Amino acid sequence: MKFMLDINLIRQNPELVKKGIAAKNFDSKLVDDFLALDEEWRKLTKEIDDLRAEQNKLSDERKVQEATKIKNKIQSAEKGFKNIEKNREGVLWQLPNLPSEDTPIGRDESENKMLRQWGEPKKFDFKPKDHLELGKSLNLIDFEIGAKVSGSNFYYLKNQAALLELALINYAFDILTKEKFIPIITPDLARQKFYTGTGYLPQGPEAQTYEIKNSDLGLIATSEITLAGIHSDEILDEKDLPKKYAGFSHCFRLEAGAYGKYSKGLYRIHQFSKVEMYVYCLPEESEKMHQYLLSLEEKIFQGLAIPYRVVEMCRGDLGAQAAKKYDLEAWMPGRGDWGEITSASNTTDYQARRLGIRFRRKDGGVEFIYTLNGTAIAISRTLIAILENYQQKDGSVLVPKVLQKYLNLEKIG
Repeated sequence: MKFMLDINLIRQNPELVKKGIAAKNFDSKLVDDFLALDEEWRKLTKEIDDLRAEQNKLSDERKVQEATKIKNKIQSAEKGFKNIEKNREGVLWQLPNLPSEDTPIGRDESENKMLRQWGEPKKFDFKPKDHLELGKSLNLIDFEIGAKVSGSNFYYLKNQAALLELALINYAFDILTKEKFIPIITPDLARQKFYTGTGYLPQGPEAQTYEIKNSDLGLIATSEITLAGIHSDEILDEKDLPKKYAGFSHCFRLEAGAYGKYSKGLYRIHQFSKVEMYVYCLPEESEKMHQYLLSLEEKIFQGLAIPYRVVEMCRGDLGAQAAKKYDLEAWMPGRGDWGEITSASNTTDYQARRLGIRFRRKDGGVEFIYTLNGTAIAISRTLIAILENYQQKDGSVLVPKVLQKYLNLEKIG
């Protein structure tokens, strides 16, 4: 059985765990539920072990009748044990990662901490359009055909917007391969053990997964899921760490619970493309690696010359997987506000415990590895930022200089 949180920590310091998950707006009663089931699980484990030990002593033919009684008792106990174990594990899988000690205290996104800003919001000498108006007038984005073919919140990228997506992917890969990330195009489907193992639960307020009928497959919400699956049930060598992957995939999200959030146009949709960074590293190097991923996200958007700010998530806005998390928020003139475009998360050993990923130290000791993830480019929201920040008075849109070589184009429209 794979552990989601350290079971000994839950047993020995339940109040610490309760406090940690309550700070993330999860129900602390989950800890009590687990401990009650765990107590019953341990009791039945001992009972079955004792019965088996007694059974092993009864090899004499004269004791066959007694041995049969014990066998029946074992079968009855095992039936109850399997039920308890299933319920115990079910509760355990619902427990989120604990926030790091230095993560700001707060209930929701309103209490996130703004750390710094790069660039200034552009001032226009005309009334700027939003990306939907620009997308329609320049024949770049078509939600009407998307709705006809696939349903609401699906869209077609057309003409230069389609080429712009490919340019952004190449731009991100060029930067990351120079940083020794291994480029990978992953499957868009994963087995349930991998999307639940990374913390993307198919039910509840954070549900994102489109599940495939009559299979254990689901459409991935991010290539974080498929990149985490690469080394599941493996023991890596310390000398081979860190392992750095840059994964491209399509991403599919139900956007359950998104009501009340800004969702216009490309901002909150059911399908988009993304280049994701994923790192396996030593526990003691994870904080440094987290800052490294954040620095790469900043480098990418500084290259695009899009104003952004760095925001540290408070505990109540972390979600299930992350112990610590940063977002980049770009200036989006169409909404007159900042909007999230990347995130970088330290998930500590949470995903590794769920997926059985460990490493062997030079002295021979084996531990759970730490994993981190960060958005290099989420195409849809990056397109919003480019179209809205680079729009011109005549209705055209300039192409950022770093992308011009990929499109052989300086202006759209």
